[in-house]
Amino acid sequence: MGELNFDEMYKIMEILENYFYIYDYKINETSLQFYVYPKFGKESFKVLSTILPKLPKNYGIELKPTHGHVLIEIKKEKNGKILNIILLIATVISTTLTGSTFYGKFDLIGGFIFSLALMFVLGSHEMGHYLVAKRWRMRTSLPYFIPFPTIIGTLGAVIKYKGIIPNRRALFDVGVAGPLTGIAAAVIVLFIGLKLPFKPEIHGKGEVLLLGNSPLFSLIATLAGFKSNSFIHPIAFAGWIGLFVTFINLIPVGQLDGGHILRAMIGKYSDVVSRIIPFLLIAAGLYIGSYSGHFWIMWGLITMFFSLYPHPGPVDDDTPLDKKRYAIGILTFILGLACFTPEFLSYSEIT
Repeated sequence: MGELNFDEMYKIMEILENYFYIYDYKINETSLQFYVYPKFGKESFKVLSTILPKLPKNYGIELKPTHGHVLIEIKKEKNGKILNIILLIATVISTTLTGSTFYGKFDLIGGFIFSLALMFVLGSHEMGHYLVAKRWRMRTSLPYFIPFPTIIGTLGAVIKYKGIIPNRRALFDVGVAGPLTGIAAAVIVLFIGLKLPFKPEIHGKGEVLLLGNSPLFSLIATLAGFKSNSFIHPIAFAGWIGLFVTFINLIPVGQLDGGHILRAMIGKYSDVVSRIIPFLLIAAGLYIGSYSGHFWIMWGLITMFFSLYPHPGPVDDDTPLDKKRYAIGILTFILGLACFTPEFLSYSEIT
């Protein structure tokens, strides 16, 4: 379904010849490879964003530097999903087992409910990216969930992008779709969880985990009628995680969602911001201290590594965003700040 025929292949070649010197090419039923040199510098590559919508849905375009020239490859996507499914199942198992310990006694059903809530939040974020990327005809994988023995049983999920970014609008739309979808899912889960009564079984002395309150969490808690001295239901914890992850993703550095959004909004100037943010995180961590402060210092160091690599620009990097997208971008960053919890975890002894 949706195969390129040879007439279509040679029409694409004719279009490319208007913008590139083609010194070698290879054509078969599933791919086209053109070794080219641009006739008009960076301007030549803008034609690729016009070719992309004309391809069958299962085809994409990649640019690869080769010996000083460029390889333009138009090829059919591989649709293997086995690894995605295996990781999904493994992450459901790991989050279920972790969630089963939140009830004072081992509760497998309760753990599975926590897992569903958390996977809904994390999955919504990644599917927001995936669906919008597909709408822009960008090549992307399904989400890869990452099982890991952390406090929530996972390191989240990622999707893998390949090929060209057509323009700033595509970069912005894909970048902003994940956080906005994820925060909507998190708010829904958080509100439902905060409405549920919860009291774990506690025997003797021990420690209880205390969660920090972000401005958005406090607002949802007020709307849900949640009492601040009450235990939080594991479902609500999944929503809290969603808000926290949203802030992390919206840090405007490198390949994080915030980095994509800012790159689309202000172009190459985003690289300057990307180099400043890590130092702000480290300074915040030093000021906060304790476990949470150590976390922000760690993230400052991680984002400093991200900032060393300039964000790859879209093929059409000259056409600015429209006013509507600028407004959505500003609103998204404001929502991200509303999810910020400086001292997000602490422990208290139970007697």
